[in-house]
Amino acid sequence: MLVTKIEELDKKRARIFLDMEFAFVLYKGELRKYGLKEGEEIGTEEYSWIVGELLPKRAKLRSMNLLKIRAYTERQLREKLQRGEYPEDSIEEAVAYVKSFGYIDDRQYAQDFIAYHMADRSGRRMEQELMAKGIRRDIIQQAMENLAEEGETPDEISVAEKILRKKNYDPETATIKEKQKLSAFLYRKGFQMDTIRSVLALDISAI
Repeated sequence: MLVTKIEELDKKRARIFLDMEFAFVLYKGELRKYGLKEGEEIGTEEYSWIVGELLPKRAKLRSMNLLKIRAYTERQLREKLQRGEYPEDSIEEAVAYVKSFGYIDDRQYAQDFIAYHMADRSGRRMEQELMAKGIRRDIIQQAMENLAEEGETPDEISVAEKILRKKNYDPETATIKEKQKLSAFLYRKGFQMDTIRSVLALDISAI
């Protein structure tokens, strides 16, 4: 394969293009180490080592360092590595590696997320946020069921009332128009209409 382009990424790294296509990112010292120059062929051994050993190992280390800072879902970790411009094979290997040790676990992530946020968010809001992080709906539902079995379930009435208190809601003085506005606000927050009608003491015809 021919090194058709070496493009500076930053002061330390460069993008390598082989046969006119982007291949991988290397540190500039590695360009010298492996003898990579524009217009010259990359050796078979050098290429095999880079894509088969160097980059997968680097992707694994990057993954581990990221997970030391905070938890990631599988999708989030993949996206992080993709932004680092690792080859897909290296990403697959790194994800499989950290999953094998339980360092990423979407089921546990969902359960921890729900347990932490059930006091200030609706069930639907938590589901939406978890799905945005790449977790499947069936995994989220199972996590909620697991928590329910342990006696931990979101009390959406209490959560909605807490939000209303922060909005200085007074049921004795609030007008229908104000209640309708708060109803729309709670709906956007993911609360069910039964919950909204209950906390606002609204008739169906008033919504």
